[in-house]
Amino acid sequence: MLNRNVVLRAGICVILLLAVVFCVAGCKKTAPKPKPEPPGKQATQATEPEPAGNQETKPKPQPSSAGDKADMVPIPLELPKPMFVGTPTNIENVTKLEKPLGKDRPPFYAPAGTTNVAAGKSVSGSDEEPVYGELAMITDGDKEATDGSYVDLAPFLQNVTIDLEAEYEIYAIVVWHYHKQSRVYFDVIVQLSNDPDFIESTTVFNNDIDNSAGMGIGGDMHYVETNEGKLIDAKGTRGRYVRLYSNGNNNNDLNHYIEVQVFGKAVK
Repeated sequence: MLNRNVVLRAGICVILLLAVVFCVAGCKKTAPKPKPEPPGKQATQATEPEPAGNQETKPKPQPSSAGDKADMVPIPLELPKPMFVGTPTNIENVTKLEKPLGKDRPPFYAPAGTTNVAAGKSVSGSDEEPVYGELAMITDGDKEATDGSYVDLAPFLQNVTIDLEAEYEIYAIVVWHYHKQSRVYFDVIVQLSNDPDFIESTTVFNNDIDNSAGMGIGGDMHYVETNEGKLIDAKGTRGRYVRLYSNGNNNNDLNHYIEVQVFGKAVK
């Protein structure tokens, strides 16, 4: 009887011991699995920047070389001395007036060999007997604004025509009306033609804002006369005759010319 009780108690102890072992094993903590990163936030392996000497860079665009413009040089333009200083007056009511550059005009480039082909050439005009001066003075080379250096034409719309005596490729036209005072001349129109009657012509400048000259409304600006003259880009237009119009100025109805220079090359 005693042995049976001992065996029974021993069996119960073994069962209890096994139960404790299994309980501990089931309750043991395990390391949690890492949660996946949401899209767009996945960790990436850091990389060190490549040394500057090994980075591949695109070449910077180079400025245009002067090789294709090797034959372009500044036109031989000599300016007269300035005659007035300060702020221009009596121009408050002039519409479509360009602002002063505020510095010297940059050189104008044209093909090598371009010269003033108007020097000493004959001049005719709508007023063959000027109020003051002679038409020949317009191409005599005197660009100063002193008394005796300018031509005074009749009032309202007038024109002068320069005969270059041959056809030229014309790159620039520079006109000085009167720069002793600050003036703005109206309906300034410049045309080129191979026809002395200008039945066919090319207009290279027109600041007639209301077609008062009857040759169409121009897109160019009014400007204040200075010793630099008005330089007009003729873009190599061919022609033998140069005609210039004006229609008075902001001070009076008269038309004045000091000098006109035409820079071109003979047509080959």
